[in-house]
Amino acid sequence: MTTPVPDLSANDRALLVELFGAAVGAADPMTALQNALPDPPQGRTVVVGAGKGAAQLANALEQLWPGPLTGVVATRYGFGVPCKQITVMEAAHPVPDQAGLDAAAALLKTVSGLGPEDLVIALICGGGSALLPAPPEGLSLQDEQELNQALLRSGAPISAMNAIRKHVSAIKGGRLAAAAYPARVVSLVVSDVPGDDPAQVASGPTVPDTVTRQDALAMIDHYNIDMPDHIRAHIASLQANAPHPDDPVFVGNSVRVIASARQSLDAAAALAKARGLDAVILSDAIEGEAREVAQMHAAIARQVKDRDHPFGKPVVILSGGETTVTLRHKGRGGRNTEFLLSLALHLEGAAGITALAADTDGIDGSEDNAGAFVDAASCQRMRATGRDPRADLNANDAFSAFEACDDLFSPGPTGTNVNDFRAIIVR
Repeated sequence: MTTPVPDLSANDRALLVELFGAAVGAADPMTALQNALPDPPQGRTVVVGAGKGAAQLANALEQLWPGPLTGVVATRYGFGVPCKQITVMEAAHPVPDQAGLDAAAALLKTVSGLGPEDLVIALICGGGSALLPAPPEGLSLQDEQELNQALLRSGAPISAMNAIRKHVSAIKGGRLAAAAYPARVVSLVVSDVPGDDPAQVASGPTVPDTVTRQDALAMIDHYNIDMPDHIRAHIASLQANAPHPDDPVFVGNSVRVIASARQSLDAAAALAKARGLDAVILSDAIEGEAREVAQMHAAIARQVKDRDHPFGKPVVILSGGETTVTLRHKGRGGRNTEFLLSLALHLEGAAGITALAADTDGIDGSEDNAGAFVDAASCQRMRATGRDPRADLNANDAFSAFEACDDLFSPGPTGTNVNDFRAIIVR
């Protein structure tokens, strides 16, 4: 029997947790909102919002806003925080439920009947797509559930998923802002999408874009998405047309990205340098199949360790964005743990390399961890518990592999969401 290799990376693990904390701290709701608030209106100020950090944004807004507020925000179960003036509703993620349907209806009701002197502040962050199911006429909540499940299975990038969702909704794709007309809408967006396009965050309930239903159909075909026939027929119909950004109902509205993956990666890089490491940011917008993105990261880390390279050493390699997972089996885990299990296999035996990947909202997929840690001995520790890491990767069961060797990272909900955080220390 092979003697298990001990984990000798405790100090680097602690540093990786600090870097994650710096990244999350840069997207803290209070920090993000402080310099982004509009002037108070002559009329009422109404707040709507959706996403995994929407309740924390609402709480911070209540502390910063100089006058009275009313409104409703929707967040994931377990992500709510108390607010005094703004109602917080919790719903299911990533597959919508009846509570989400109720929340979407409440948001639409909140913005109805407003006048030109009123202001709507929209607090939008990642996760809002699933939290605001609002099936158009002729479709049901079950149809939205089937749509989300098909998208989650497909491995399509988030930009394509959101473009398709917008054409099967009565609230996404700018429709919530259109319902608020003639009130002015100021959208304050915490971006969790590669490229920081605010129209993509939470499928843009207050931010229209130019993606057409024909574009959505082309994406379904391109990514071979197993779309139910009746939902595809709806997308092909005129009913699926979304409001155009040039529609007069959006005149006077404004949009501002107040936190993003790039800002968070910059904060992590600054802390790394303060701790005596060089730091390089590969990109804040990496997309692709999680296990393949991991292979690329492993190749870079190995080259930095073993050959000449332009970085100093020790160095931390940082990246962000949102990978995808094509579900082949019904294992446990999310895109970060799948990335990490593939990374562990490709870094096996590469001493001096330690990595963390985690979702900045604190939850990776459907489990209670944000991500996990990887070092040269990860796979050997998994095998010592009876796990087969390659079989677990093939079964989409990365969570079970890391759980077995106690390498999960579980900080709990963070109150924000700027997508995935990846950090690899090379010594």
